[in-house]
Amino acid sequence: MKQLLTLMAALVLVGCGLRNNDDPLTLNSKFDGTWNIHESFVRNDDGTITYKSIPWGGLVGSMRERNLPVDWSDYESITVEFVEPIKAAIQLVISGKLRIWGKPGITSLTCYFDGQDVRNVDEVAIQSSEGEVLKIKRVFLTPGNSVWESTTIWEGTCSFGNWENGFEIPASQFTDIKEGDKLEFIYEIDTSNPDVTYWQFKTIISSTDKTLEGNNNELNNWGCANVGESGVYRIFLTANDVKELKKLGLYVNGYYNNVSQVNLVRKGIAPEKVEETNS
Repeated sequence: MKQLLTLMAALVLVGCGLRNNDDPLTLNSKFDGTWNIHESFVRNDDGTITYKSIPWGGLVGSMRERNLPVDWSDYESITVEFVEPIKAAIQLVISGKLRIWGKPGITSLTCYFDGQDVRNVDEVAIQSSEGEVLKIKRVFLTPGNSVWESTTIWEGTCSFGNWENGFEIPASQFTDIKEGDKLEFIYEIDTSNPDVTYWQFKTIISSTDKTLEGNNNELNNWGCANVGESGVYRIFLTANDVKELKKLGLYVNGYYNNVSQVNLVRKGIAPEKVEETNS
């Protein structure tokens, strides 16, 4: 009888694992290769993935269906959950365009689409900055029900150089912001110095040394966020960020980026969701 109960419990666990794998929002099964032959990965019986990485290699998931890119416009975000805290900084890359960094110690990393173009997604890659064994619990999509509207709150030309220049956005520009809104920085990397191989932003509350909370998962020990070459960098605003920005405003500087515009990207409810609520 005891053996029978054990067998039944095992079958239940297997069944749960199969349901997780069959969940259309879960993307674990899509990850089927690496960018470097010196890396490896193993699919575990519980659906998790153990990825043995090298610095800036990549665990790659092909998102194509019938060999065509997929449209993720109806989704809000993609999240990577780890079994245990990561030891090195990582980067999540969607179709070589959308990028988000995660610092050591985090257990999950989310890239929000918030109005950016995700109509032709072909692959997603998870990269480690130093190389480590990453235990990935789940990679999944979250359905979206929001629209995003953009308002320019700063426009000009600022070349950071080697932390030489920065600019300030006064508190008056943040009067109507709310928790969940985002700051969007339009920039191009500065390639004038061939020795520069990375680019950074530092965003602090004006007249203080406080960094924004919304991108805390991306910040290094000096409060700086590394950015890629996409030309767009976005920061989610927490309730505390909103309070501080309304009071003091924002100061922005960094390392070898040329910034031309800052937008406030505000989150609203999609019209069809409003109609459903009112009906």
